[in-house]
Amino acid sequence: MKRNGASRIAVVGGGSWGTAFAAMLSEHNTDVSLWVREPEVEREIRENRENRTFLPGFPLPASVRPTTALGDALSGREIVAVAVPSRFLRAVARQMAGLIEPGACVVSLVKGVENGTLQRMTEVLAEELPGASARLAVLSGPTFAREVADGKPTGATVASRNPGVASFLQSALSGSRFRLYAETDVVGIEIGGALKNVMAIAAGMCDGLGFGHNARSLLISRGLAEISRLGIRLGAVPQTFAGLSGLGDLVLTCTGDLSRNRTVGMRIGSGEGLPAILSGMRMVAEGIDTARAAMDLSRRTGVPMPISEQVHLILHEGKDVKSAVAGLFSRALRAERD
Repeated sequence: MKRNGASRIAVVGGGSWGTAFAAMLSEHNTDVSLWVREPEVEREIRENRENRTFLPGFPLPASVRPTTALGDALSGREIVAVAVPSRFLRAVARQMAGLIEPGACVVSLVKGVENGTLQRMTEVLAEELPGASARLAVLSGPTFAREVADGKPTGATVASRNPGVASFLQSALSGSRFRLYAETDVVGIEIGGALKNVMAIAAGMCDGLGFGHNARSLLISRGLAEISRLGIRLGAVPQTFAGLSGLGDLVLTCTGDLSRNRTVGMRIGSGEGLPAILSGMRMVAEGIDTARAAMDLSRRTGVPMPISEQVHLILHEGKDVKSAVAGLFSRALRAERD
């Protein structure tokens, strides 16, 4: 598998990340199709060259072609990058079946774990797109959409069990300020990308409660330990969690002002209720759904995940934030590497 010149790429998902990714790809590709679900968003991009709903303030070049017709978006494309919220991935993948070109690579930009099945996003894609299962990949890392769209330097990792697929996508999807590293540890990349959103909600809660920088650093460090324990139990390579999709993405999402998950946590820590927060949000904070899946994964694997457990209890069972913090600090003392 070798790249010769520009690639024919489709981005499935017209949210902030999908739009930013399409804009970045247009630097080296003269025809990037962008599937959007909402007709009004497609019209905004086509008429104004801007996604004012999900990524306002960033003009999109004419080489990004929006469409609400999935078949049109996928026709003739050798690479399909999927950037829909995790809760919608299975349904969208099911629609994609039969529309993807034979031999096309499918790369997930989605960060989450499916509730119920507890499948990672590439596992969902493999189930719904069996013909593409040998050419699946995941792309993850510290990638705020607005900074990617603005052309600010960014690094991420693209992983596939097939090294040739990873290498091909590394070349095809890199930009002048978007640097990709190739990997084969799909499990580690996906677990790191999904669970960091839960930790970002917890970090936001710490900030909303006014606990300070020491508490945030403690949360990030123990959160990384929690993510690593689960990932290793599921077969990930330990070193992955020290990389871009592990520590890099975790630090960004737990500290960056553009983090939706951290913002949700801050508002909860400040006393707002989750229903009120969600009622005013157009974009998805993936950590809300992932917290439930993380708790189920902890029970299934036997891996203790105390931070994820408390986030789940706060978000989905109404536990008081301050009592959750007290519960974490009252746990039995242990060695740091336990």
